[in-house]
Parts: sequence; C-alpha cells; structure tokens
Amino acid sequence: MDFRCFDSLDLEVPADGAILTGDNAQGKTSVLEAICVLVRLHSPRTHRMATLARIGSKGFGVAGDPWGRERQVRHSREGFSFKADEVPIPTQGRYLEEGGLVVWMGNEDLELIRGPGEGRRRYLDFLGAQIDPAYHRSWSRYRRALKAKNLLLKEGRPRQAEIVSYEEILIEHGTVLMNARARIIDELTPLAAVAQRAVSGKDEPLTLHYLPASGPDLRESMLLAKDRETRLRQAVVGPHRDELDLRIHGMPAADFASEGQQRTLALALKLAQGKLLEIRSGRLPLYLMDDIFGELDPGRRNALMHHLPPRAQKWITTTHLDWMNDMPDLSGIARYRVNAGKVSACAR
Repeated sequence: MDFRCFDSLDLEVPADGAILTGDNAQGKTSVLEAICVLVRLHSPRTHRMATLARIGSKGFGVAGDPWGRERQVRHSREGFSFKADEVPIPTQGRYLEEGGLVVWMGNEDLELIRGPGEGRRRYLDFLGAQIDPAYHRSWSRYRRALKAKNLLLKEGRPRQAEIVSYEEILIEHGTVLMNARARIIDELTPLAAVAQRAVSGKDEPLTLHYLPASGPDLRESMLLAKDRETRLRQAVVGPHRDELDLRIHGMPAADFASEGQQRTLALALKLAQGKLLEIRSGRLPLYLMDDIFGELDPGRRNALMHHLPPRAQKWITTTHLDWMNDMPDLSGIARYRVNAGKVSACAR
C-alpha cells in the first residue's frame, strides 16, 4: 500500500460501511482518502498525488472490491496505472467511467460557505466530473490551456499569436464547463433546498445562483479583457473565476448566516450532491464522512442520517463514540480502532 502512514492495510467491511475511531493524527482520514483515490483518483487534501506515498517509498497502491470488480490503482514517478480484475485499463478517463461515485463530507466543508470561490468551484468540478466524462475532459484541457496562456502573459513581450491559439482552446472547453455548471446548479438548487429544510428542521429558504465570471459570452469577454490581462500578466476571465452564490432568506450566507446555519448549509450541499449523483447515474455513491458528527447537535445528526440513502455505504471517522447513543441507524456498521497507522476491529 505505502499510502500516507500505512505500509499495508487489509480491511473487509459489511455493505453498510465502517466507523473508524481514534485520536487525531493516527491515520483515520487517510483511510477515507485512500478510498477516494481508489474510486475517483482524487484526494480532498492535496492535488499532488506524489505526497500521498509513505515517506521513503517510491509510490503507493490502493486496491478494493467495492462494486463486484477488483480495482487497483498504483502511482509512481511515472504517474498512474490502473487495473480492473487484473486487466490493465489504458486511460484515466476509462477508469473513471467504469468506476463508482463519492461524496466527501468533512469539517472543512464550512469553507464552501464562508471561504473563497475556489472551494465552491472545486465542489462543482468534483460533481461535474462524476456526472459527465465530457466535463472531466473539458476541465483538464481548460486547465492546461490556462496554465500555458498565463505563462505566455508573464513574459516581457507576450507572443500574441500563441496566446490566441490557447484562447481558442479556452473558449471551446470553457463554454462546455459554463453550460454544464449552469445545468448542475439548476438541478442542485431544489435538492439542496429540501436537504436544508430536512437537516435544519426549519423553513430556511436556500437558493443557489451561478455567476459566470465572463458573463454569457466567453469569447467577447476575452476580447474586452485583453488589455487588462496584458497589464496584469494573467487571465482574468473564464470559468476559473466563476462563483456559486449561496443565499438564505435572500441574504448572502457567508455574511448573514450563523455558524450553525452555515454548517447545515454545507451538509445540504453535500447531500444534494449525493442525490444528484444518484439521479443522474442510477447508482448510490459512497459517503465518506470525516469527523463531522462530533460538531453537530443531536437533532442535526439524526436528520442527516435520516436524509442519507439507507442502502448507501458510509465510512465515518470520529475521535469518540458518545454521539452514537441516540443514533440507532448506525447499528449495522462495523467499528474499528485506528492507532499509529494500525487498524483493529472493535467489540460491539
């Protein structure tokens, strides 16, 4: 394995999932992170896959049988390699198309509400890539072209012909992203509103609005921004600057919602994400919940669990189990203790 603090780990859990208990910095979150990498080739904690390898190792490997097929992911200096039932899969796109779905929930989700726009864009991108392979392709190509354009803009005398050629790529794939994000937010809005009411137990109208940084026409916006981009030496319009506007009772949630409301809103966004994945794909995602229950009052904890699909597999990390006393919904989930990178089963 050689993943984070684990040299190896072999777990067999029931269909309902597992609860991992232990002190902080013992490896609980790393188990969830390994599952996320196996399913979606994605870590919610870093963009640099090489940092996931255990110190002193040359790479890492993760394998599992979550959907009736043995899937394997390896990462080394040469990049990723993939297998399903011991048969190599040639591309990352193919691996993701044939794989499963994930909803990650953690305390850092509060940044979705009160943090900068980058976190909300990542939320949309992670959802979009799971819903539609074309989204992932356009996102990858847009990011590469954006990086190339910014490098050219930083030169003392930018090469305009090359910049224009990259802008054509940005326009093509940026338009795909903008249209997809608009559709996603239209579909998310009613689902998030239902989840908000369910978890809060109150009638707190929640609305989501897509604010494209370039307005409706990306090509025109790039033309209008050309002088400013040359002066600032960076691209200033496009989906990498988009925003997701969140409001409760018509007021900006970041400014006017209490911390409890913000926490509930973050849960509502993730619950809506899971429901939309289920609707679009006809499959249930895995729910990876990293130390969130200790921060919720009993009412919100129970409402959250009742709103989750009962048949979905749930992986939960926590430092203590006191909050489970009033949550019979978790009776079928296996329990493990994590200590210094070692995992052992707990007696019921």
